[in-house]
Amino acid sequence: MIHKTYQIPNISCGHCTATIERELETLPGVQNIVADTVTKSVSLDADSEDTLRKTESLLVEIGYPPGN
Repeated sequence: MIHKTYQIPNISCGHCTATIERELETLPGVQNIVADTVTKSVSLDADSEDTLRKTESLLVEIGYPPGN
């Protein structure tokens, strides 16, 4: 497993975190998803680099692109 934390600048509320967690749960190979409004981040475990690429694409698609 690969542990990854993304900074998501436009997380602003519980609805944002719920949406992110719900959407990422649909991706095979992604586990232990935790979105946080305080740190404006999403942490997760992925089974491969390919899964991380899919995760990043999905975050962009749903309107929560990772920042720097």
